[in-house]
Amino acid sequence: QQSFTFSGILLWENFVSEDEERELITRMDQDDFGPKVSFKKRRVCVGNFTGLPAMSRHLVDRMSKAPQLASFKPVEQCNLDYDPLRGSAIDPHLDDSWLWGEHLVTINLLSDTVLTMSLDRGWGDMDDGEVRVAVHSPRRSLIVLYGEARHRWKHGIHRRRVCSTFQELSEEFLKGGEQEKLGSELLIGAPWKFAH
Repeated sequence: QQSFTFSGILLWENFVSEDEERELITRMDQDDFGPKVSFKKRRVCVGNFTGLPAMSRHLVDRMSKAPQLASFKPVEQCNLDYDPLRGSAIDPHLDDSWLWGEHLVTINLLSDTVLTMSLDRGWGDMDDGEVRVAVHSPRRSLIVLYGEARHRWKHGIHRRRVCSTFQELSEEFLKGGEQEKLGSELLIGAPWKFAH
C-alpha cells in the first residue's frame, strides 16, 4: 500500500441533527425534486418543478457556509435507499457532467457507510492497476465530491446507504452557456430565492 494526497472531497460530520435526519427520512418517500431528464437524448424538461422543499432550502443555506459550496445552487434532490438485503449497491460510476455541475453533494443518513473511490488505471507514480480509496462516511454527514474526485475518480457504495443527493447545473446551462434560457427556468424555484 502507498499513501498519497487525495483532494476533491469535503466531509462535514454531523451536518444534520437526529431530528433533521428523521424529517428527511419521513419525507423521503414523497418524491424526488428536479427537472425531468433524458440523458440519452440530452433533453431537459422543467415540467412542474418549482424548486426544492422548504427543509431542503434550509439545508442548502447551511451548505453554503462551506467555502467549496459558497456558490452551490442545486436544482435536483434525489433520495436514494440502497439496501443490501435487496441486493442493492451503487456500482463504481461517474455522474453525468453534461447537465450536472462541479459539485456532487450527498447527505448520508441512518448508518455509517463507506464511499469507494476508484481509478481504472494507476495514480501518479503507482503501478498501472486499479486504485481504490475508501472514504468513511459517518451517519448524518455531508459529503462533497469536486475536481478530480468528481470528474476522474469513479465512486460506488457496497453497503447499505440511505441518502439525499443534490445536483447543480453545468456551465452549459448557466449564464453565457448554450442552454442558458433553460437553465434560468430551472433556477427560478431554486432555494436561494427563498433564503432568509
